[in-house]
Amino acid sequence: MNTEKDFSPLTPNIVRALNDKLYEKRKVAALEIEKLVREFVAQNNSTQIRHVIQILASEFALSQHPHSRKGGLIGLAACSIALGKDSGLYLKELIEPVLTCFNDSDSRLRYYACEALYNIVKVARGAVLPHFNVLFDGLSKLAADPDPNVKSGSELLDRLLKDIVTESNKFDLVAFVPLLRERIYSNNQYARQFIISWILVLESVPDINLLEYLPEILDGLFQILGDSSKEIRRMCEVVLGEFLKEIKKTPSSVKFAEMANILVIHCHLSDESKLTNDLIQLTAMTWMREFIQLAGRVVLPYSPGILTAVLPCLSYDDRKKSTKEAASACNHSLMKLVTPEDDEDEEESQSTTSPPSKDASSKKEGDLNDSLNASQDSGGLINISFFTPPSDRTQVNLDLDGIVQVLDRHLHDSSTGMMTRIAVLKWLYHLYIKTPRKMFRHTDSLFPMLLKTLSDESDEVILKDLEVLAEIASSPAGQTESSGSCEGADKIELHVPDESKVGQQQLGVGSKGADSSPSTPSMNSYFYKFMINLLKRFSLERKLLESRGAFIIRQLCLLLHAENIFHSMADILLKEEDLKFASTMVQTLNTILLTSAELFQLRNQLKDLRTPESCALFCCLYRSWCHNPVATVSLCFLTQNYRHAYDLIQKFGDLEVTVDFLIEVDKLVQLIESPIFTYLRLQLLDVENNPYLIKALYGLLMLLPQSQAFQLLSHRLRCVPNPELMRTVEVPKPASAKHSTKPQVDYQELLQHFDRVQCKHLEVRHQRASHAEHPDRKLVL
Repeated sequence: MNTEKDFSPLTPNIVRALNDKLYEKRKVAALEIEKLVREFVAQNNSTQIRHVIQILASEFALSQHPHSRKGGLIGLAACSIALGKDSGLYLKELIEPVLTCFNDSDSRLRYYACEALYNIVKVARGAVLPHFNVLFDGLSKLAADPDPNVKSGSELLDRLLKDIVTESNKFDLVAFVPLLRERIYSNNQYARQFIISWILVLESVPDINLLEYLPEILDGLFQILGDSSKEIRRMCEVVLGEFLKEIKKTPSSVKFAEMANILVIHCHLSDESKLTNDLIQLTAMTWMREFIQLAGRVVLPYSPGILTAVLPCLSYDDRKKSTKEAASACNHSLMKLVTPEDDEDEEESQSTTSPPSKDASSKKEGDLNDSLNASQDSGGLINISFFTPPSDRTQVNLDLDGIVQVLDRHLHDSSTGMMTRIAVLKWLYHLYIKTPRKMFRHTDSLFPMLLKTLSDESDEVILKDLEVLAEIASSPAGQTESSGSCEGADKIELHVPDESKVGQQQLGVGSKGADSSPSTPSMNSYFYKFMINLLKRFSLERKLLESRGAFIIRQLCLLLHAENIFHSMADILLKEEDLKFASTMVQTLNTILLTSAELFQLRNQLKDLRTPESCALFCCLYRSWCHNPVATVSLCFLTQNYRHAYDLIQKFGDLEVTVDFLIEVDKLVQLIESPIFTYLRLQLLDVENNPYLIKALYGLLMLLPQSQAFQLLSHRLRCVPNPELMRTVEVPKPASAKHSTKPQVDYQELLQHFDRVQCKHLEVRHQRASHAEHPDRKLVL
């Protein structure tokens, strides 16, 4: 440095000592500067004070020579000490050159800079707060300094600054938050620790409301929560815990919507191999649970995003039990928020409130739909449905379209876990109960996937799926949409006897009399669409019919009216072109009818054909049951049409008796011995009034080879008593009057129908046999 240069009012001795390499000499020069500045303060000579500070800054602290920089730093600290309380007037000039030295490559110089700033801040105290951002910025860099001495010095300065902020009520939080938001994304562990410690301090100051700015830093906090350092993670958990406590205390001042997107993102695991991500996800899910409970219906417009985050977590195993429980609580709480008022159209709901701008609402809806559509065509985090927080919402509207898209996407995803699929189906059922009108607008798009879900491996999933389908089929809201709901359905005409005409025509002929698809009072048009598609699925997936067919039909009989199920299926099977499938399906339905506890009431209805309704049902079932001769006989036994059963068995001689046919006869014999046919066995005691029952049973006996079933039926028939022994005095039976009013069934026409159906079966079997001789040809059924 040029010693001949004029540094007045600094003396040559002071200048020389400031440039010395020895610390002690620089310290002596600093004491001289302190005396000099005190004199200027006493004289109130601010011009000379600024001149001294300027010389120390530009000629020394910012010098190219390292020893001169060290002298400048200690000189600036001496000025601050001399100024005392007045140092606040010169803080900008004092602080800036010192902060510049924070970036020096020499670690010793960085340490001296830290020491000098400590002395400046210690003297100025609260006066440094207007310069807090530049101080914080400099400290955040020193916190990550590789030199332990520099880091130690910065920690002392950091504690001092925290004390000043805690004591003061003039901290400018608005100006500080942008810097905090920027620094919070640092990847350096020490910098993160520094940031977290400051957030803890600010959160503890009563006059500082950091909660208002939480949306600005929440994402950064979750990033820090994934740090590899256990200590940093613990500190971050404490900070987030404090914020959550404050949110619970003052939920009215919380900006839920602005933070919800952040929680949705962090509820997703970006890398399942990292254990820290489990902590992030659990914390985010816990926050989400609290948000839903605290905000109530305010979160309803953001349901698609919440469900996107929550649903996958429901399938976690016990290793992530806490996350799964939090997700389950979120899902349950969110579901409870949906009420029947959400089924009102926007026009209706807005009639009592001032509607928002049409342009704004349509634009918002369009943006949301675009984002949802885009999310379905991409993967990763883009697959998340984000919230679009409304600017000034006066009316809370459920985003049903968005929810349905999320639910549909999870149903289509083959990797979706069982518990998630169950939750999705519970949501659909809940929505059909609470918002049926709006939900039926989505039924056509949901229907194919709901049918496909019947092939699921889990019984629980199938049960929930059947509940949804049953609600769709029976909901009154389905009638209002019926005109357009079946446009995409198969054009299959259903012919079921019109009950109003049953008494006016001969039963047995009436099942072909209707010209349009009927709809019972408790069912809508989707019921028949469901039955048609269910049978089609059984036809295409024979394994499904074999393994789950009976289970599905029995559950449907519980959820819907068993009579409707059998009536519609019988009518559809009447027009089935695949005769082999029709026979198999009839056999399945017949077994369910005869053995299932769920069909007890229907069996009782068919036992005595005393009403037009029961006769119409019998005729409808009979026509389809003709696809399977043995099933037809068992139906006659059930309905106590023993003479007709005998007539049918006589025709069995004209049929092709196969092993499968004999197995079915064998099963029928076993059924006759079951509790279902107790009344039939008791009627064997009345030989005179039930001769055709005995003939029919003997007919079955003659059909059977001498097998175990033959022995069983033979023993039963040996027990039939001698009619002479059973004869009693004839007493007029008043019941005969009832028979006169009993509806008549045209059994001759039914027999002719049986012959026609069996002829078709014979032709198909012959075709199949001829095609078997030519394996290259394929039979299209």
